Amino acid sequence: MPQENRARQLFKPEFRFGLGGVPLGNEFNKILDRDAEATLAAAWNVGVRYFDVAPWYGFGLSERRFGHFLHNQRREDYLLSSKVGKLFRASKNNRHAEIFPLSDSPNDVIFDYTADGVRRSIEDSLQRLGVDSLDIAFVHDLSPDFAYFPTSWEEQFRIAERGAFPALSRMREEGIIKAWGIGVNCPQPILRAIEVADPDVCLCASQYSLIDHAYAVNDLFPKVHEKNVSLVIGSALNAGFISGSARYNYGQENYRIPPAFIAKRKKLRDVADAHGVDLRTAALQFSAAPDVAVALVVGAGSAEQAVQNYNAMQARIPAGFWQELKEQGLIEQSAAVPG
Repeated sequence: MPQENRARQLFKPEFRFGLGGVPLGNEFNKILDRDAEATLAAAWNVGVRYFDVAPWYGFGLSERRFGHFLHNQRREDYLLSSKVGKLFRASKNNRHAEIFPLSDSPNDVIFDYTADGVRRSIEDSLQRLGVDSLDIAFVHDLSPDFAYFPTSWEEQFRIAERGAFPALSRMREEGIIKAWGIGVNCPQPILRAIEVADPDVCLCASQYSLIDHAYAVNDLFPKVHEKNVSLVIGSALNAGFISGSARYNYGQENYRIPPAFIAKRKKLRDVADAHGVDLRTAALQFSAAPDVAVALVVGAGSAEQAVQNYNAMQARIPAGFWQELKEQGLIEQSAAVPG
């Protein structure tokens, strides 16, 4: 059902800051179970109540870890989103060593964006998580940057358009989930999805950061606003690049960082230093500022990092910092800034 045919309020989750599950799927480093548990406990103890995971993260590892902690909390006290489109089955000949070599997962992946596949994906996630419901389901990685599909991403999108999208709309109407959308690292799939289906909220990852946000401001945001679709913003640090990591976003070649981005990071650091601002803090607050951004999800690989992320959202940043970024052309003139 097209978006414009269904009148409803903009979906706004109760909690605007969330913990993302990529690091605890051992995407970047090998994290022990006890340290993952400590990370989740630290986030909970400072007040984080939104948790975003996916079967893909560590081939099931992240969901199991989040579930081990969350199943001991009252389900009504937190918001939980996960992803659909990929099923996982234990296999001796699995691909975890190729895709998530640090996860030690026994699972192999099956891509399935059909209606039946989506229902099975949610059932499997609930089993791994040890909880009885999801709040939001994001159709995961239907995007030109995803390298592992057996056919083109457009073909996978067409399967989802016939299967996953209407199935999730029915599940929303049945009360099985509160909302659904797609979760991707590129804008094109979001723009297509809001034209052919009726998503509530989309996970916009790696697309709205201090480093790269022009297309989102000028093209994506006006379109989702017109369709009354909200956004959860992810990867505000471009997978840690803004805070100093030797990688940019995700994928097997994320170590190939465009020189222009390295140069821009240096300029951002110089302005931040001149104003006594922590650049990491500024980056997180910037990505949370747009009116279409109803939540910000930030990953953490340690208890200390989880606390730092939460505290960064409470810090005060002088208006002069944002003004100088615009004067130097480092952020779009029309970009929203924290007020």
